[in-house]
This record gives sequence, structure tokens and C-alpha cells, in this order.
Amino acid sequence: MCYYVDSSLTKKDIRRIYNIGTEGADYTPTAFMSGFSHEKLPVILDETPQELSAAHWGFIPFWAKDEEIRRQTLNARIETIKEKPTFRKSYDSRCLVLVKGFYEWKWLDTKGREKHKHYLTLKNQEIFSLAGIYSHWTNPETEEELTTFSVVTTQANELMAEIHNIKHRMPVVLYKATENDWLRGAEIEEFAYPNHECDLQAMDLDYRPTLFD
Repeated sequence: MCYYVDSSLTKKDIRRIYNIGTEGADYTPTAFMSGFSHEKLPVILDETPQELSAAHWGFIPFWAKDEEIRRQTLNARIETIKEKPTFRKSYDSRCLVLVKGFYEWKWLDTKGREKHKHYLTLKNQEIFSLAGIYSHWTNPETEEELTTFSVVTTQANELMAEIHNIKHRMPVVLYKATENDWLRGAEIEEFAYPNHECDLQAMDLDYRPTLFD
């Protein structure tokens, strides 16, 4: 799964790496962002790839009557995304969710009473993206339009299976070289593990060395 990210990206960072316009994107750079807050993150939408956008985390399908669904739509499983009613009309609406890293907890006992927080980044890439899908939703009461997204997840690779050792899931992590393939609508199965792999590195933020290490 993927519920917590490092989105401490400045617009200057994004302009330097992606060479796109950033004026219209309204978001707050945050080092530890919880998806359950449904805040805005910086994203690149397939419909406007030359401009940075901002979207709320927690996908709301266009047909939803209210926002209640978005707590259950922070992630979209790549294996069922084409069939699930919530996503099947939007799985080809692609976006890049720009991050510096994401967080996951490793259970150290069978009931999760003790956990270690890990910070995951992509080797040799300062900023990277998570594969996302998005929707434009209009609130029927206020007529406010929200752009919302879900992070697409896949089976965990070897490193993530060791860390996310209960559900064995991970976000689909995109290299700079594969971002355009995602945005341009390449077959979604190509991005499922093990068809698609990424070179992640992990830092155990709760590890405390001892004299015996």
C-alpha cells in the first residue's frame, strides 16, 4: 500500500528537473504527507503535461454523490483496476504523483505492536513519480470542481516484501525514462511487478544501533 509520502518539493525543484510551467499549481510542500488528510500534492496530468497541477489524494469518481469514498481510494490495485467500478472508467486518465520518497512500516511481531518506519527513495534520482490515475469531480451541492487521484499499487518487489511484510504491496514507481510511457497510455499491465521493476533504497528511521552492531 502507499499512504504516506515525502512531497517536500519546491516549484523551483520541479522546473529544474521537468522543465514545465508551475504557476497554476497550488500545494504545500510537506516532508510527511498522510493520504488520509486528502491534501493536494504536485501532479502532472496526461491532459496538460507541460504544466504542473495539484490534486487531492483520494480518488472521487465523477459519478459520486459526495466525498465519502475517497478514504477507500487512496490506492488502486493494478491487478483489478480495469474491473473495479470505482476505477474502470478512469484507469486511462493517467498522472504522475511527484515525490521525494514514501514511507512504509515493517512489522517486527505478528500483531504489529512493534513497527519500524522506513523511508524509501529511488537510487540516483532526486525526484521521482508514483503512477497515478485521476478524476475531475464536481460537488453537486457547491459546484466546486476537485481534481483527485489514486496511487496505483502492485505486488511488492524483493525489498518491499521484506519491509511491507504483511500485505506485500508497493506503489508503482516510475523512472524518468518510463514516465512518458505511463502518461501516454501504455498498457497498464506493463507496469505491474515483475514486468516493471525499480531500484529502491530504504532507510530504517527507527533503527537504533547497539555496541554489538
